[in-house]
Amino acid sequence: MEERGMGAAPGLESELVSIPATPRGVSTPETVTPTGLRSPRPPGVASVAGAGAGAAGSNSAKSWTPTPAMISPRFLSPSISSAVGTPMKRVLVNLRGYLEEVGHLTKLNPQDAWLPITESRNGNAHYAAFHNLNAGIGFQALLLPVAFAFLGWSWGIIALTIAYFWQLYTLWILVKLHEAMPGRRYNRYVELAQAAFGERLGVWLALFPTVYLSAGTATALILIGGETMKMFFQIVCGPLCSSNPLSTVEWYLVFTILCIVLSQLPNLNSIAGLSLIGAVTAITYATMAWVLSVGQERPPSISYQPMASPSFGAAAFSVLNALGIIAFAFRGHNLALEIQATMPSTFKHPAHVPMWRGAKVAYLLIAMCLFPIAIGGFWAYGDLMPAGGMLNALYAFHSHDIPRGILATTFLLVVFNCLSSFQIYSMPVFDSFEAGYTSRTNRPCSVWVRSGFRVFYGFISFFIGVALPFLSSLAGLLGGLTLPVTFAYPCFMWIRIKKPERFSCNWYLNWSLGIMGIAFSLAFSMGGVWSMVNSGLKLKFFKPN
Repeated sequence: MEERGMGAAPGLESELVSIPATPRGVSTPETVTPTGLRSPRPPGVASVAGAGAGAAGSNSAKSWTPTPAMISPRFLSPSISSAVGTPMKRVLVNLRGYLEEVGHLTKLNPQDAWLPITESRNGNAHYAAFHNLNAGIGFQALLLPVAFAFLGWSWGIIALTIAYFWQLYTLWILVKLHEAMPGRRYNRYVELAQAAFGERLGVWLALFPTVYLSAGTATALILIGGETMKMFFQIVCGPLCSSNPLSTVEWYLVFTILCIVLSQLPNLNSIAGLSLIGAVTAITYATMAWVLSVGQERPPSISYQPMASPSFGAAAFSVLNALGIIAFAFRGHNLALEIQATMPSTFKHPAHVPMWRGAKVAYLLIAMCLFPIAIGGFWAYGDLMPAGGMLNALYAFHSHDIPRGILATTFLLVVFNCLSSFQIYSMPVFDSFEAGYTSRTNRPCSVWVRSGFRVFYGFISFFIGVALPFLSSLAGLLGGLTLPVTFAYPCFMWIRIKKPERFSCNWYLNWSLGIMGIAFSLAFSMGGVWSMVNSGLKLKFFKPN
């Protein structure tokens, strides 16, 4: 009997999962409950752990995890478990099964339970699809025909196709790296960058582009949302409009107030309904925009040749800015880890499975929207495409041809989508604000503090939008400065964390894509700056005839 018990131990030992220690300074570890949700450790347990740590002379974070010896295969072998009695054996077997189901236990960071990204863990594949659609498609799709006007048919389609598959590959990398190490989840883009590049360098490399992408997108959403509300009002009101209508800046303010009201929802999972609304409205208005454009008679004297520039340098910078617009069309990777962090994850049911399932559906629908609107919009307007994109083209060329109800519905859908997209892109900024507050006060944000942060952020975005009222040039600059987040950094992170064999195909692929991503980022940023300077810091919105 003793030999049989000892012989059973190796078989059981292969099924157990080790409990890795979590390095200090990492803010992502968590404890997962059987339901997949998470909650802070009760104070009593923390104090007991703290007393033990003090006795040992350690200053590490205070948390409790089961001792591996308590649940070792040898302890659960027949010879030992029969001796401890049936009730104790049942408890130990249940504990062992729970650990196998969870897959890992790591030290708890109570601050994560207070922050908008990680305070709720009940996401699923449907939520992932909603969030990825809301983040991946929006007003930036309406600017793709502007890029085609500078690139022409061939180079426009080639650039859009390469960018789509490139960003799909880097999204897969981020989904896989979310739980690259057993027992730890990288819940935020900056945290994964710190794990790959080092704590200090990772912050320098990732913090600015991710915050800039979130804040810049919020500013651009205020611009397009406020201007679209103005055009919607003019279409609906028509000749009955008062003699003193609201100015464009006042419409920006109205849109900002609506965004602030919706931003009071507490966390990322709580805006899943808004993301669904944003996804549905984006797909609908993107389809309506190109269908309405293609269905109307094309303007006279249309040309499909790339727009002429006065000099070679101007032409080069215009092309770079156009490529930056295409890069900006595939923003959203700065939210991939945050979206995956809202899902429960166990050893048998890791979070990357539902995340990738939802992402595949989302990006299939995104491709079905981006390619038709880019190709159809350029076919309908060619080099006459206004700088503001498809909405301005519809308003300028077909405001008298398309029924007012259909045109007004298209513009209203854009407003709803912009309101929804503002929430998901602002959530990482809200998370950063509250992380700074909770780390200093060691307590969660009250309702008033949380509301104050969001009101402050909304009006800061409004003032930036008023000071910089240009959209197409801003899109090119945003695409250039934030391009490494989508196209370059994930490749370098894969090399640093997964360490593929040197000079293998995977090694060459990721190094090549990463280096090209950095080079394109510098070039597109210069094109965006040049376009901003030459646009006179003013976006031209067309008026009806």
